[in-house]
Amino acid sequence: MNGPVLRMEAVTKSYRVGAGRVAALKAADLTVAAGELVALTGPSGSGKSTLLNLCGLIDTPDSGRRSVAGQQVEGLDEKRLTWLRRENVGFVFQSYNLVPVMTAFENVEYPLLLLGMAAAERRRRVIDWLGRVGIAEFADRLPDALSGGQRQRVAIARALVKTPAVVVADEPTANLDSATAKDVVDLLHALARDQASAVVVATHDPRMADRCDRVLRLEDGEIRP
Repeated sequence: MNGPVLRMEAVTKSYRVGAGRVAALKAADLTVAAGELVALTGPSGSGKSTLLNLCGLIDTPDSGRRSVAGQQVEGLDEKRLTWLRRENVGFVFQSYNLVPVMTAFENVEYPLLLLGMAAAERRRRVIDWLGRVGIAEFADRLPDALSGGQRQRVAIARALVKTPAVVVADEPTANLDSATAKDVVDLLHALARDQASAVVVATHDPRMADRCDRVLRLEDGEIRP
């Protein structure tokens, strides 16, 4: 597509705290191109999680505009918004968020089931992506039988298996040792570039930030380069 894959214009978000409101994000502007990795850094409470949730279409801004893969987000009804998120956004969580009663194969397959993809194509994609992230031999294992690094690889495969336009990652290396963290950073970087996704990563980890194309700092709800 032409133009940014992800665009946010003058986006604001506040939350009610007691009798008042606290501004979590103040007139944020963000554009991310296909294949670009952008790191969000900043102290806890600076607005990183809020911005991720807005990028991932999990939350709704108080004001401003967003577009994903050329589709204007604001104004969509709940059904169309859910479909846009399912089809175009992949999530990688700090805590992995794998379904504990599903095998690695089934966890990666799940987003494709939600899209109504045919069984043969689902199987082909899942096998392909488990191979790409280097855990094909663990396809039948439950999450509890996998290491932290292996679980994160499953989470990355699940996020990317549907070839999303946007990938949102929340502290993807926070629970990993140095060697595994480097592998995960390299993997996320290469796979996102290969399929031209726009990737936004919230991180405190310099190993992650150093490999991104841009690093933006959030302070008191404001984006600063």
